[in-house]
Amino acid sequence: MLAKVFSSATLGIDAYPVEIEIDISGGLPGATIVGLPDTAVKESRDRIKSSIKNSGFSFPVRKLTINLAPADIKKEGTAFDLPIALGILAAYGQLDKENLKNYCSVGELALDGSVRPVKGVLPIASSLNSDTKTNLICPYQNLREASIVEGINAFGVKTLKEAVDFINGVLKISPHRSELNEIFEKESYYELDFQDVKGQYLAKRAIEVAVSGSHNILMIGPPGSGKTMLARRIPTIMPDMSLEEAIEVTKIHSVAGTLTAKYSFVTKRPFRAPHHTVSDVALIGGGSFPKPGEVSLAHNGVLFLDELPEFHRDVLEVLRQPLEEGTVHISRAIKSISFPSKFMFVCAMNPCPCGYFTDTKRTCHCGQSQIQRYRAKISGPLLDRIDIHIEVPSVPYKELSESSPSESSFEIRKRVNRARKIQLERFKIEKISSNSQMSQKHIKKYCQLDNPSKDFLKMAINELGLSARAYDRILKVSRTIADLSDSDEIKLEHISEAIQYRSLDRNIWI
Repeated sequence: MLAKVFSSATLGIDAYPVEIEIDISGGLPGATIVGLPDTAVKESRDRIKSSIKNSGFSFPVRKLTINLAPADIKKEGTAFDLPIALGILAAYGQLDKENLKNYCSVGELALDGSVRPVKGVLPIASSLNSDTKTNLICPYQNLREASIVEGINAFGVKTLKEAVDFINGVLKISPHRSELNEIFEKESYYELDFQDVKGQYLAKRAIEVAVSGSHNILMIGPPGSGKTMLARRIPTIMPDMSLEEAIEVTKIHSVAGTLTAKYSFVTKRPFRAPHHTVSDVALIGGGSFPKPGEVSLAHNGVLFLDELPEFHRDVLEVLRQPLEEGTVHISRAIKSISFPSKFMFVCAMNPCPCGYFTDTKRTCHCGQSQIQRYRAKISGPLLDRIDIHIEVPSVPYKELSESSPSESSFEIRKRVNRARKIQLERFKIEKISSNSQMSQKHIKKYCQLDNPSKDFLKMAINELGLSARAYDRILKVSRTIADLSDSDEIKLEHISEAIQYRSLDRNIWI
């Protein structure tokens, strides 16, 4: 007795079809799973047996051979529990084989027959959309996630018996459809707002410039000056995600298992803030079966590293590739996998080990050698990828006690959106979308300076001790400032403001 059932598995953020074959034959009772199963798949034999019996069905006391094809790819996870159980019941004559061929199924089984949620349902549903099969049976908790994809019919089940009755035609279940526009309206609200930030006008202006051009930014200031408070509000002024961006981000979080039944679709820009004890694998992604790390979970959003010098140097160095390419490539024995990691890099640090080197109210007790060692923890190649360095001083009492509200995130985001539209129009024939992505060719084309601006920039580099690497960064940031001013040309005031955003390149920090 032979039965076939269709399922799917994830590899990276994509999915591939898996055909499960179940053969019941004579011989000693037992179940053998072949097709490169991992431990979780092998252990499913006992879960499935108990689940079938506790759901009121008969489990065959025969020899079972279960094949997961393609057999040359390692299978992992618990998502094959439900399809294997359905295949066993079909092979044993308790389920309609012909109807079963019309469905793809995924789900983990509990011993009592209930169906538990699994990871990666959105990529699986997306892969079905391009296949001939468009019917997906999944755990009820994953139903909203699966129904996001247009062109497929997602059926949520809570128990194995529900799935069997549905396939046999005894139980009627209607396919679920999520209204994406309604989800965007309800879930795109931010609780945080720049209106809550007192003072720090220069820092807020620098952040506005950074977001407008998608520039990476480093904030330097004493403890309690509001660096983290500012960073957490950056997503509130970023342009709203498009549907394509939201689906891509949701795929990553689906594979990582961070979605819930309530929040099954990511509508807001991600904000990830790993602790400084994070490992390089947790930050960049990896493992025996590669999973996305923090840089990928921050895709299309913000990656915030607080207390930057406290991170291990080897951890910081792995950021070079995603910052440069917007993609993480992870090579393992089974396969090389790429995860998208296009994010805005935001980091913060104290000016010295004690934190009060630039504070006018507190005395710094750090020696010059201590400050240099502290600063040296951040490598030059990493600083090369940060366009803006801004000082965030402590806020005086007068500004803290002001009763008038600050400018809201909504007002700032309107200016950011206007600047982004200018850049999208400028680069519509290029393969980039923001000023921060400009290469030398683009800088020569779009960052032309008049003679007064050139002279001023030359004087700044010589007099302020700005490094050579600061030159291109200043031009890129100047282009963004000009866009915020609706100016086609980069003017002297734009260059002047951009130079202020290179704090770490000045002699006072050496």
